[in-house]
Amino acid sequence: MKKKQWLPFIIAVLVTQVYFCQTTNLNRIIDSENGNLVSEVEITQLQNDSTFTSNTGFFKIKTSGLYTFNKKGYILKTLKLSPLNNYVVKLQKQPNALNEIVINASHLPIELKASTSSVSLVSSKAIERANTVNINEALNRVPGVFMQTGALNTNRITIRGVGSRNLFGTAKIRAYFKDIPLTNGSGETSLEDFELGALSRIEITKGATSSTYGAGLGGVIRLLPKTSSFNSTGFENETSIGSFGLFKNLSQINYGNASNSYKLVYSNTKSNGFRENNDYKRHALTLNTVHKLNAKNELSILGIFSDLKAFIPSSLNETDFTNNPESAAFTWKQSRGFEDTKRGIIGISLIHKFNEKLEQSTSVFMSFRNSYEPRPFNILDETVFGYGLRHRITGNFTVNDKKINWTSGIEFFKDNYKYQTFENLYEDFPEANSSIKGVALSNFKEKRYYYNLFFEGRYPVTSKTDVVFGINYNKTSYNLEDKFPVSSTNPNESGSFDFKGLVSPKLGVLYRASTALTIYGNISHGFSPLSLEETLLPNGQINTNLNPETGWNFEVGTRGYAAKNRLQYTVAVYRLAIKNLLVARRTSQDEFIGVNAGKTHNDGLEAEINYTFTNSKDLQLSAFGSYALHLYKFKNFIDDNSDFSGNDLTGVPQDVLNLGLDFSSKVGMYGNINFQHVGKMPITDSNSLFSESYTVSNIKIGYQNTLAPKLRLNAFLGVNNIFNTAYASQILINATGFGNSAPRYFYPGNPLNYYSGLALNYSF
Repeated sequence: MKKKQWLPFIIAVLVTQVYFCQTTNLNRIIDSENGNLVSEVEITQLQNDSTFTSNTGFFKIKTSGLYTFNKKGYILKTLKLSPLNNYVVKLQKQPNALNEIVINASHLPIELKASTSSVSLVSSKAIERANTVNINEALNRVPGVFMQTGALNTNRITIRGVGSRNLFGTAKIRAYFKDIPLTNGSGETSLEDFELGALSRIEITKGATSSTYGAGLGGVIRLLPKTSSFNSTGFENETSIGSFGLFKNLSQINYGNASNSYKLVYSNTKSNGFRENNDYKRHALTLNTVHKLNAKNELSILGIFSDLKAFIPSSLNETDFTNNPESAAFTWKQSRGFEDTKRGIIGISLIHKFNEKLEQSTSVFMSFRNSYEPRPFNILDETVFGYGLRHRITGNFTVNDKKINWTSGIEFFKDNYKYQTFENLYEDFPEANSSIKGVALSNFKEKRYYYNLFFEGRYPVTSKTDVVFGINYNKTSYNLEDKFPVSSTNPNESGSFDFKGLVSPKLGVLYRASTALTIYGNISHGFSPLSLEETLLPNGQINTNLNPETGWNFEVGTRGYAAKNRLQYTVAVYRLAIKNLLVARRTSQDEFIGVNAGKTHNDGLEAEINYTFTNSKDLQLSAFGSYALHLYKFKNFIDDNSDFSGNDLTGVPQDVLNLGLDFSSKVGMYGNINFQHVGKMPITDSNSLFSESYTVSNIKIGYQNTLAPKLRLNAFLGVNNIFNTAYASQILINATGFGNSAPRYFYPGNPLNYYSGLALNYSF
């Protein structure tokens, strides 16, 4: 769908929402992350020191003046209010209240402090510590998670080292938008297409511990969208500008009545980029609706569309990285290589509550992705269309006065992947200064499908001890149709690959040592399915002897409070033991074959802290930090004639440290300062080359205030890489030079850069 086609739709929705706006004579208090009403809020008028409580999230005021809004777990807020107007008061959760947040990572809603898995949350506040252009800053503050960024459309995410050997993009990690899979049939995931401003929270389960989401070896990333409040209508627009031609406009429409809520988010992002051949343009549209049909049924609809065109500067050799980091790789600049992608997702979910002890949730979804990517060595034209269903039942029953919670379900997914490659004749037509499509080189059609059966239950053995048991069964199959004419140089590669069913169990234990301290442990199994491309041999045959990577996660951790609840902390130590390690062995510039080469032991330590110095009506000041130590080793690793056993795992930094301060004040000033230290990283399996460690510091300050009873202002300014550090923001491991060229290992990170923005929020 072209921009011209869907822009009228946006305008129509804007007009419709304004037309149907409804007002209420009651003021509302809502959670700034999810838009839900916040009940039991203590409201104090400072002039006469009178106090009353909002039991439902609605309130009325009789006289003008300064009012404070106070609730445990939220940052105290002070506002000037008048009885002549209506207000929507948004409260933010305190950083040291994160353990009290209810998570749904296993479909069994529990407080974070009661989880037997390593789960980290990225709140909307954490996302907004930087500009909402790239998700990497928010993810990289989560210990154990590391996102490398070569450009806005070139990223690779690893969790506990899993995915580090994938050369291009993110693999072996499962991702969902609510209950809709974002990971395709080959196990690849792309998160950079989604609008950060549309997210309320990100839940990350680390390691092979999520039996209810496919038992992925690396873990699961769940994106949770913002929703509009019921009985509330408003409009918000935010415009940002910055270095390297950055421009972003983000518009949000919220409409809700007593039983329906609608949230529409549209963004337009442009950047010239720091490097040559680095232009970036993206339009994104997200629609999220919730409909309370009756007391037992709730329907929600999620729609996402993005239109992206981004040029690709690619990686540099060491000389160019050091002396000319703003340059693009020579062949990518000459061919004007780029990615032109359109992507859409639509999902419909129905929740039916049978009674207090049993409910079901069913989601059906469809997705598409059309991409055209000229590269120096060929031009790739690909189309993916997928669809599926996720159904689960959640319930509880009582045995000997002990409540047992459980969930069980099935997830089915199928996608059809068509791709062709063509000659790129840019060298034959240098005057064109662009890629030129030549004759076809290949033509494939893949059908990829899988299904998961899952179960997880939680049993309170005693008042202090819970046991969690989960199991997942996965079945994956591929079918490949080679539609290219057969010849002596082009063997027919048609065939099927049917994996054996894999069973992945999980056992977790939680011990409540006190009201302020919990200790947990888990043993769990996970796997990463092979892609069909990895199973193909150079002669066109499918390697049926190749095995998927599998592993066991062993973990012990603790979560707790200290210093009169000012300090919240999480610490975990783990071993992720992986076997059948898959190596992508390069046979030509654009050809790789998969080889099972050995085992790894990914041993690590992860820690997170939040400390509140003060939370008064005049000033809120808190500190945050995280640390991850990665002792990842090849246990046994023999690739061809080379033995790399005992070496450090390639593509993962040895450690990552984040520290920062958040502040906000009664006068409307707010901001944060933070820095990240990334340790050196092995670039080659032989460990003969490492990237240098680096530290990057960022700062953001802003001012927000109420200009009129229904109009709120937010202005901000941020500076990234304050000390202009030169560093590699992404590494291409085991790169090979072709001809007489040097290997291109390095993607240079952005130098000193700034951004600023202005947002206006109007509530009807």
